[in-house]
Amino acid sequence: MKLAISHQTEYRYDPPLRNIVQSLRLTPSVFEGQKLQDWKIEVSGGLRGPGFRDGAGDWISGWTVRGPAEQIVVSVTGRVDTRDTAGVLRGHREMIHPLAYLRDTKATRPAEALRELAGSVGAGTDRLDLAHRLSAAVSDRIAYRPGVTEAATTAAEALEQGEGVCQDHAHVLIALARLHELPARYVSGYLHSTSDGTAHDAAHAWAEIHVEGLGWVGFDAANACCPDERYVRLGSGLDAPDAAPIRGIALGQGAERLSVAVQVEDVEALQRQSQSQTQS
Repeated sequence: MKLAISHQTEYRYDPPLRNIVQSLRLTPSVFEGQKLQDWKIEVSGGLRGPGFRDGAGDWISGWTVRGPAEQIVVSVTGRVDTRDTAGVLRGHREMIHPLAYLRDTKATRPAEALRELAGSVGAGTDRLDLAHRLSAAVSDRIAYRPGVTEAATTAAEALEQGEGVCQDHAHVLIALARLHELPARYVSGYLHSTSDGTAHDAAHAWAEIHVEGLGWVGFDAANACCPDERYVRLGSGLDAPDAAPIRGIALGQGAERLSVAVQVEDVEALQRQSQSQTQS
């Protein structure tokens, strides 16, 4: 699948900030399921710093904005060729040992309800089957409903509410997997459409679980599936804050307002539509 992506993040500060340093994890991962055709990152008024590939295999680029800065716009545009690998992250180079992803964080710390749900799924020697059953359990227990949770909502809180967004599904699944001694991590990226074909116009997130003998496998409990050619993977971390596409520090005490616009389009579908309109 050929996907064209446009992602714009706008920050407004009042009063303006004196200086801002950002770390951007906004370049698609390199593995068998993705091939980057072109990719451009721009930061308004920003100075590009050095970039590096971290231990998880993610490309990190640094930017500095010298103030006074009242507004900053981070723009990403590009095209990615994707193919379905049944969720398996093949050909991805990284140095962090999978066992490092057994560590809990504030967002994924298991409460009693999480332990009970993990226990209700059972165990078994087939670890891939167990991972699928855990993902299905999360899909059943948490309804997808935007606006009912916040960025700081934990896995335990999302499970108690029984509602949430993709971040919440991922955090709960990660918590359950770690309770079964399965290394698990949070993945940020993009999604062209949901499982029923509905257009998806926002950044997306899912979980990856490490299965011995197979490697990292993605599970999107929010859509009850494994990532396929509709998904573009950016990067990973222990939880959402750790895998955040944009992180930064600033000098100043300005109140921050944030707006995000993401568009993911099927290039070939757009071409067919254009040809059809031309012929008509």
